[in-house]
Amino acid sequence: MELNLSTYRDKVMGCWAGKNVGGVLGAPFEGIRQVVDIDFYVQDLSKGAPANDDLDLQIAWLAAVERYGRQVNASILGDYWLSYIIPNWVEYGTGKANLRAGLVPPMAGYVDNTYKDSCGCFIRSEIWACLAPGHPEIAAKYAYEDAIVDHAGEGMLGEIFFAAVESAAFVESDPRKLIDIGLSYIPQESKVAGCIRLAVECYDQGVSMQEARKRIHNYAPGTFGVQSAKVSDVDTSELELGAPGFDAPENIGFTIAGWMYGEGDFGKSLCLAVSCGEDTDCTSATLGAVMGIISGASGLPEKWTKPLNDQIVTMCIDKTSAGIWVPQTATQLAERILRVTPGFLGADLCDAANENGYVIHCDAGDALYCCKADDYLPMMNGNGKDNALSVSQLSGLSPFVIRADFPAFWSMLDLGNDCYFTHGKTRKLKVTVYNDKSMREQQWVRITLYTPQGVEVVGARSYLLPLNNLWQYKAEAVFEVDADYFTGSKLELLVDISLEGRHSTGAMKAVLMRRPCAAGTGCACGD
Repeated sequence: MELNLSTYRDKVMGCWAGKNVGGVLGAPFEGIRQVVDIDFYVQDLSKGAPANDDLDLQIAWLAAVERYGRQVNASILGDYWLSYIIPNWVEYGTGKANLRAGLVPPMAGYVDNTYKDSCGCFIRSEIWACLAPGHPEIAAKYAYEDAIVDHAGEGMLGEIFFAAVESAAFVESDPRKLIDIGLSYIPQESKVAGCIRLAVECYDQGVSMQEARKRIHNYAPGTFGVQSAKVSDVDTSELELGAPGFDAPENIGFTIAGWMYGEGDFGKSLCLAVSCGEDTDCTSATLGAVMGIISGASGLPEKWTKPLNDQIVTMCIDKTSAGIWVPQTATQLAERILRVTPGFLGADLCDAANENGYVIHCDAGDALYCCKADDYLPMMNGNGKDNALSVSQLSGLSPFVIRADFPAFWSMLDLGNDCYFTHGKTRKLKVTVYNDKSMREQQWVRITLYTPQGVEVVGARSYLLPLNNLWQYKAEAVFEVDADYFTGSKLELLVDISLEGRHSTGAMKAVLMRRPCAAGTGCACGD
């Protein structure tokens, strides 16, 4: 299947126009547990569109992609997050604090993060879908890298789900097929998956939208609608009170319910999503993007798009530096994406020399190659793709596993069950190195641990291990350290990985925090 430039442009523009519509529509009702009865905007839009934080965060990600292309990862995104994103609330603030403390993703999104399961990252899924149209596996992998900057668990799964749905929506329009595609990338036992299936079941059973709202909420109760100072006059006694920050599952369920019950009507679908209350701008904005991709900008009702006049108004991006150029319209944003996509996808997926602009190949089978290339297969060149772990494997990793990619190998640093070290106990960490099979060579890898003063290595500090060119072959080294004589509160360990006979080398840093000792445990003063 091929996606020509004209259709692709229309769908990308539809994504951002639909996202903008939904964000503006739902914003006035955000954070209230209520039943919302609307059929159009309630704001005065005569002076232009209001700011939309559900859209503007992704402009920072686009800037990173424009500079780093397919090499962009959670570490790079984390640096952009620290430099250009203003908000410091809940999960955004916790992610920033963890990054500044030296905790790299996925620990940055997990450690001490009460709001790791919230909605703040599934609203950022569209950029990856637009950069990888018709390739949900690619979109979902980058959604994972995005999510672990400041989320984990159900929040992370929500972004993976929507990135896959939105990517597939470039070439598939059936909502049920799209939902099944999205579900295939996340654990079926997750609460996100359960809320999605429940929304579809409620529609199939013919229950009312508000009954569906109650069932979805009570299956995975959140707290977004009761954390606001705004007061609702609607009886909420039948709605259970969940744990703080556990908001992504039900709000994703509300999004899917709006899609199902709206039965293809753009405005009706968005209004129904908003009617469930809670995180209303997130639900309607995400649904607007999905339906905008399916219909394209040309298929969106003018009733909804005309009042916004294509405007984008940001509120989360720091414009005081010259690091990011912020588009003023959804059209400008779409055009920027169109220009970076060929380089992001590479020659095997995007024929940039096509006489009609460029063509994106969306066939997910084995025949992924440029139709003009009849003397070689660009796919043989690797194109910088990370095919080491599938999305399901990535999302199943512990938040205390750090990954890194290098030209001739890729590696994982496993810190175990937490990010702390304790007086009187040694600490283990495991390093696993995999041969990058595109180099087609047998290797020997040297793995060496460097420690600061006061930290002793129990056993070997360095290992020399074979690294064969075989599928899933790996070299593993386990290090044990004793930090009883280390006086600092933050322990930084450096792992050096090098291949014998090659100049290439890679370094991975592990950061461990001192865990305070309980009274009466015999800890020395200062521990």
